[in-house]
Amino acid sequence: MPVVLTDLAEGILTVTVNRPEKLNALNAEVIEELRRVFHEAKSNAEVGALVLTGAGEKAFVAGADISGFPSLTPVDARDFARKGQAVLDLLEKMGKPSIAAVNGFALGGGCELAMACSMRVAASNARFGQPEVALGLIPGYAGTQRLPRLVGKGRALELILTGDPIPAEEALRIGLVNRVVEPAELIPTCRALAAKILGKAPLAVRYALEAVNHGLELPFDEAELHEAALFGLCVATEDMKEGVSAFLGKRPAKFAGK
Repeated sequence: MPVVLTDLAEGILTVTVNRPEKLNALNAEVIEELRRVFHEAKSNAEVGALVLTGAGEKAFVAGADISGFPSLTPVDARDFARKGQAVLDLLEKMGKPSIAAVNGFALGGGCELAMACSMRVAASNARFGQPEVALGLIPGYAGTQRLPRLVGKGRALELILTGDPIPAEEALRIGLVNRVVEPAELIPTCRALAAKILGKAPLAVRYALEAVNHGLELPFDEAELHEAALFGLCVATEDMKEGVSAFLGKRPAKFAGK
């Protein structure tokens, strides 16, 4: 069976990490398959949004497969981290919204994968954590960077330094997830959220993602300039003309992504 399953329907690509017997742990094969899937999704005009989840009911992704860690050299470990970071960066910066449908454990690399998504929806039984310190490690797939950007430095350091997992409701309280729903509603909720975004102007969605993601890396005044430039690009699109015309005409907009 493939370690990553995909299903494209109504513009939404559902990506499922498929190692339920290993709680969907990330190994080299899974990382490479995710890289391939994200790369193809970026250039596929039929894909408007992604929903990521894990097979089975126990885990989204319960972390990295650590069975080979004792044999890693420092150079191997750095390369391992950089490859995973590159795959998650590809997901975050592909210009299309992604939603993590977190069913069960999202620990270590699984929490980092979820954080690379545009949004996170958690089942009520989900648990999040960065337990690497208990293994003599630190998060290696940009968890030390994305987590404080999402929840603030203090809360991020508590999660990273204690290694303690938190339940879905606590993840919602601190801003790590956007919504918490019952397990049976997880995928329908994520698909409905993705469909709602797909009803908006595609280029505006892409530029908004870029403005937020890239702007967080810039000083505030430079981020404002970047936002203004992207705003200017939006004004040059057919979608903007259609959106304004539809609003003034009190009719639904028909966006063409141009």
